[in-house]
Amino acid sequence: MLLRHTPKEVKEREGLTINPAKTCQPIGAMYAALGIHGCLPHSHGSQGCCSYHRSTLTRHYKEPVMAATSSFTEGASVFGGQANLLQSIETIFAVYDPDIIAVHSTCLSETIGDDLQQITKKAKDDSKIPEGKYVIYASTPSFIGSHITGYANMVTGMAEQFSVSTGEKKDQVNIVAGWMEPSDMREIKDISKAMGAKIVLFPDTSDVLDAPQTGKHEIYPKGGVTVEELKSTGDSKCSLALGCISAEPAAIALDKKHKVPFETLDMPIGLSATDRFIMSLSKAAGVKVPAEITAARGRLVDVMADMEQYFHGKKVALFGDPDQLIPLVEFLLDLNMKPVHIVSGTPGQRFEKRMKEVLVRAPGANFKNGLNADMFLLHQWIKNEPVDLLIGNTYGKYIARDEDIPFIRFGFPILDRIGHSYFPNVGYNGALRLVEKILSVLMDRQDRTALEEKFELVM
Repeated sequence: MLLRHTPKEVKEREGLTINPAKTCQPIGAMYAALGIHGCLPHSHGSQGCCSYHRSTLTRHYKEPVMAATSSFTEGASVFGGQANLLQSIETIFAVYDPDIIAVHSTCLSETIGDDLQQITKKAKDDSKIPEGKYVIYASTPSFIGSHITGYANMVTGMAEQFSVSTGEKKDQVNIVAGWMEPSDMREIKDISKAMGAKIVLFPDTSDVLDAPQTGKHEIYPKGGVTVEELKSTGDSKCSLALGCISAEPAAIALDKKHKVPFETLDMPIGLSATDRFIMSLSKAAGVKVPAEITAARGRLVDVMADMEQYFHGKKVALFGDPDQLIPLVEFLLDLNMKPVHIVSGTPGQRFEKRMKEVLVRAPGANFKNGLNADMFLLHQWIKNEPVDLLIGNTYGKYIARDEDIPFIRFGFPILDRIGHSYFPNVGYNGALRLVEKILSVLMDRQDRTALEEKFELVM
């Protein structure tokens, strides 16, 4: 029933993906849209698509995810979904009263050729969009890319369709968040506040998908980047894109539209990537690094030095999203661990180029992304070269169980645990949490398998 029959011999595959290490574009677009205050995501396709995307996000965040759908039937599938979307926009504003509707396409609407830009313009021309309200859109067909490219497309849509330039630069820095947890976005804001840097973070799902229980349900929680903040991004003095795949396209769009220069950074996961983020933010905002940030770094380095003997030489297999894997692999190398198998289902040459740069310190490591980079291949690699630790989303639990490998849940989706949306993985505090999680599973394994005479109270 599990994966024990996965063959050890690796064979080239051209037209078959088995257990892909990704999901589809609209999920990413829906998640990004929830990072705008007062926004209702809208799936332009069938009800089934929207239900799947909502349920996956709901199961990961343990929060009710709201979204609307164009509810395609046979007629719309043949003749086009324009009438459905126009009626949806009118109904949504009348019944649910969002500030923004963020429309993303699906396989079905893309295949029949619906033009979201044209339909959105017609909705505006026909006065279906009330004064002071907005409709934005992004093309996100599921038959290409992944949830990461869908996220990137919607975030790019925010930058292109909201940003304006008054000609007067503001003393603020745009931070374009790659796909990260609400807790990570909150940590980015906390770091920026501690440094005294004025930022506009977008999207921002903190206080949306980790909103507190107040006893009253709110369709639009208080969190999320505001329309005014998004408009002001065209006047910012620069942008920092946290992720070359999920964040950089939006920064490029701002540069093209309003000449806002940008720098692309790795997502600040681990020691080295956080160092680069802190120094870039310090330079971009013209602020100094405060003592409390330096102290947080010192605590992380202290733990890394104290526990080095437990990390040294341990082999690790990882799978997940490219912008998270790149700095995570680098952090494992900083811990003197050995990443040996790395898989990402998201296509793109940027991942391959960046991973080659990082893995100079780990010659011989296997890595692959895009076509046929799936859980099946990862399992085969592990059978040929066993590892001491597996890191990835919940779907890795089957491999971990079959091969008896310590397992850390990291990335999207995590369906069988909580904490990922409440405790950060970015920054020095996030890195410290990762260190603790790695140590815990490795030490638990050591305790469980130790001989009687080697079983120690203090490790």
